[in-house]
Amino acid sequence: MRPELERLHRIEQYLLSTSAATDWQRQLRLDPTLADDAHEQLRLYQALHEAGRLQLRRELSRIHTRLYGPRRTGWFTAATAGLRTVLLRWPRFRSRS
Repeated sequence: MRPELERLHRIEQYLLSTSAATDWQRQLRLDPTLADDAHEQLRLYQALHEAGRLQLRRELSRIHTRLYGPRRTGWFTAATAGLRTVLLRWPRFRSRS
């Protein structure tokens, strides 16, 4: 395996907690830039995780819109939605069409 891939493999083992802590400490003493590289790899994992969360939210929003129609916007509409539902159940407030 190429040295860069071996280094990445060691970092991933540390970040995924599959390597022993004493082994990681020994590797840090031998290679002082390893901690910086591990920190950058961790930041990359966090960014990918966040991007995945945002993509999932967008997909769920599209599914919701497809199933239930577009979301009502505005705080007034949201605040009066329950009242509107109750009033529409009373015959006196139903529209006469």
